[in-house]
Amino acid sequence: MEFYRSRKVNRRTVTLGSAAAFAAVSVFPGMKLAAQEGEAEDQLEIFSWWTAGSEAAGLEELFNAFREMAPDVEIINAAVAGGAGANAQAALQTRLAGGDPPDSWQSHLAKELNARYVDPGYCESIDDLWEEEGWADVIPEGLIAQSTIGDVKYVIPVGVHRGNVVFFNKQVLTDNGIEVGEELSIDDFVAAADTLMAAGITPLALGSKDGFETPHLFENVLAARLGPEVYNGLWDGTTDWAGDEVKAACEDMVKMLGYVNDDHPALTWDGAMSKVIEGTAAFTSMGDWAYGNAVVAGVEDNIGYVAHPGSAASYISVVDGFVLPVDAPHPNNARTWLKAVGSADAQLAFAPNKGCIPARTDVDASQLNEYGQWSAGDFAKAAVLASNAHGAAADPQFQAAIGEACVNLLVSLDAEAFQMELADAATAAELGA
Repeated sequence: MEFYRSRKVNRRTVTLGSAAAFAAVSVFPGMKLAAQEGEAEDQLEIFSWWTAGSEAAGLEELFNAFREMAPDVEIINAAVAGGAGANAQAALQTRLAGGDPPDSWQSHLAKELNARYVDPGYCESIDDLWEEEGWADVIPEGLIAQSTIGDVKYVIPVGVHRGNVVFFNKQVLTDNGIEVGEELSIDDFVAAADTLMAAGITPLALGSKDGFETPHLFENVLAARLGPEVYNGLWDGTTDWAGDEVKAACEDMVKMLGYVNDDHPALTWDGAMSKVIEGTAAFTSMGDWAYGNAVVAGVEDNIGYVAHPGSAASYISVVDGFVLPVDAPHPNNARTWLKAVGSADAQLAFAPNKGCIPARTDVDASQLNEYGQWSAGDFAKAAVLASNAHGAAADPQFQAAIGEACVNLLVSLDAEAFQMELADAATAAELGA
């Protein structure tokens, strides 16, 4: 397979006992030698983009789980803020290309894992950890498949988010005579949005500053209009991006954008969620990390949630995990980190702050908060779909092209031009009809 041909040599497999080897190393004084097996290590550097309130709180719970196993190790939090990971991924790519990896980093599964990290040869196999920890017995088959490239496992999932959720301010809806049941249809949402517009309230809060938020909203619209089977076909070439179903979704998207706040270019996703929390907007369509912000703010009792209008049959999954790099500076601590974050206790502590559910199936759902129990229930019964906005469904080039089309749509609000741009991108990705 291609990734085996591109895989880099792991310096920990090279014996450094000879004078020649020593001389070779001395030619590159900046090169860091990894610790030997069993050698004491005093640091652990973890790279992520979890810096917002709920994200940082969740990450701290994972740090606490590691501290229980290695209390004397200094944890270096190398999180990079902004861009929904785009800034962090760019910085990480620079480090990896320069031979300066952290001890572990956050990755989504499937396409992102392979294209960014496995195929270039930046990740070690963690098959042995999967076997030692018995993860295959407690991680769902679908997540195992997304964690595996070829026949090798490279990541341990730590949490599963649902991407297709709308969160709403209960008091704002009550004050305007709007009721939301267990599901919300597209027509019901439009009726509610029109009522809110007439009352001078922003129906749908959007923050488009980081670039991922509009593609995120669009994939929720796609899932609602197309349904699970046709949505999946977008990524394997069986659904025509120039077809009538996508046309209808593009028109839905333009209608949705007619309900958003004018200041969306200045806001990130959490800024949009803040509008809902404050009551200056009624709804926001975002992944369930947004609920984590409500938990951290202590206002979850006034925040309702339901699947994005029309998408109750789907569960767009956004799965976070951590990997083991080739030449980890502190390989023993890196492996301990993966064991810690893969544990049931760590994932249970992580979930409510991050707004996700554990990736493990052996966690008692009754120990989750109310939102977590709802999400876990739908995860068990809905069709689980891959997210393009978060890297799993399509290769990075196609993902970026969809993002660019969404940026253009924010300016043009032209559904026909939007679909044409998407169809051209699909053809370039060899997914066009």
